[in-house]
Amino acid sequence: MISFRNLALRRGERLLLSDVDVALHAGWRVGVIGRNGCGKSSLFAAVLRELEPDRGDIEYSDRLRIASVAQETPALPDRAIDFVVAGDTEVHAVLVAEQKAMADEDWDAVAAAHQKLAEINGYDATARAGKLLHGLGFPSETHERTVAEFSGGWRGRLNLARALMMPSDLLLLDEPTNHLDLDAVLWLEQWLLKYPGMLMMISHDREFLDGVGTHMLHLNDGKAKLYSGDYTSFERQRSEQLRQQQIAFEKEQAERAHLQSFIDRFKASAAKAKQAQSRVKRLAKLAGTEAVRAERQIRIQFAEPARLPNSLTRLNQVEAGYGDKVILRKVGFGLEAGDRIGLLGPNGAGKSTLVRSLVGELPLISGTRSAHPDMELGYFAQHTVESLHAGQSPIDHLRDIAPGVSVQDFRDFLGRWNFAGNRAFESVDGFSGGERARLALALIAWRKPNVLLLDEPTNHLDLEMREALAEALSIFPGAIVLVSHDRHLIGLVCETFWRVADGKVELFKGDLDEYAAWLKSRNGKTDGAEPAAKARKGT
Repeated sequence: MISFRNLALRRGERLLLSDVDVALHAGWRVGVIGRNGCGKSSLFAAVLRELEPDRGDIEYSDRLRIASVAQETPALPDRAIDFVVAGDTEVHAVLVAEQKAMADEDWDAVAAAHQKLAEINGYDATARAGKLLHGLGFPSETHERTVAEFSGGWRGRLNLARALMMPSDLLLLDEPTNHLDLDAVLWLEQWLLKYPGMLMMISHDREFLDGVGTHMLHLNDGKAKLYSGDYTSFERQRSEQLRQQQIAFEKEQAERAHLQSFIDRFKASAAKAKQAQSRVKRLAKLAGTEAVRAERQIRIQFAEPARLPNSLTRLNQVEAGYGDKVILRKVGFGLEAGDRIGLLGPNGAGKSTLVRSLVGELPLISGTRSAHPDMELGYFAQHTVESLHAGQSPIDHLRDIAPGVSVQDFRDFLGRWNFAGNRAFESVDGFSGGERARLALALIAWRKPNVLLLDEPTNHLDLEMREALAEALSIFPGAIVLVSHDRHLIGLVCETFWRVADGKVELFKGDLDEYAAWLKSRNGKTDGAEPAAKARKGT
């Protein structure tokens, strides 16, 4: 058990939390939720003794084993598999001792190390690490590569695997699904459901919180309140509380009408597709949450396109890939006005390759790409956020793409994307990842696109912004192609799914639940290594 007693936390001069009195128990999987800046990561830092409480205490046993994910990974020469094995610090220490004993030809010490490895199940450490890497999307041939050879996102996955490798009683995960694709998210869910210790997780993925969470710890206005149940249950409980606090009746009624039109539109359009029942189930989760949604500060919108031709773009008999390496073959894929397509497929199968080919960013190996002259493309790639200009403000970025427009028009537009007042003039250097992603989406929206190609747009976005994005996309009249590990978003926005796998791009006639079943059957029984705390008995 871990207890927060009259806890208060500060960051600099800012009081983040005060009077926090909560007890969490073994076996609970707790989602730590709240708006950006409310103190979620600071609470984790306090649990790890990296941040001293301003007042009060955090009580837990000195014997409590805590695992967490490192935020940075240097360019190490270690093999990926060895880096992950080292997450089990006890096994790693014995392996190091064994190597030293062998170098010193101290055979008694070697025998002692072998006995210790047998006692702590150390001989299966490499196999456990390999299963973790496989589940998180690392092909077997990459396990021998050095850490330095991986990009930042893949090093983040290595850090996650290393934390899962460690036997622990408390596991702290801060945005674990960022940089994961849908397949890896599904695998991680299954792994965490078997984790026997206490889990505390910060996540803005509501489907992930629903799939894993047993409790929600809501941080709001400097306070913390514990709710039983998953995220959907929290929203309903929170909504009832807000109703009891008499949220302005007119505002709630207006939100109810907005939400009902959102639901009605999708129920009608989904009737044409196999995904109808799946869509209705996801929409049912939103029923009774009007007060929570009325409380939201952010509402965004993509403007009506100037033109919306029927046939927007098409790939004909395309081979796509990189250099001489063909990733996709015989691709026939096109977009019509109003199409809302979700791309599904295993990690590395070519979803981003297809999107880049549609955009024209990736030269085709063979075949043709055609585009209507009136097509206006809005493209969000996983690297889009990194392309923002250091030292420039949101206003500066808009000036770059729309010279001659008045500052007031820019301010009015940015205010609708929650960059109000002086925030419009602040340098992006000080923006959080979520604010950078929101600005990147705003720059896309300014151009009034009639096609949106969005490759993992929700990384770094909090739940409030994800909900706003889902509603904005729901009324966007143009065509949408979406790659996302956020099942709530893709399940609400997309009306048809295309599967990218085994070098092919083909219509998938099932829903997201059927895709998960297909994926499981493709990979055999879910390849989830037993959590390390469970695998090592008697420790």
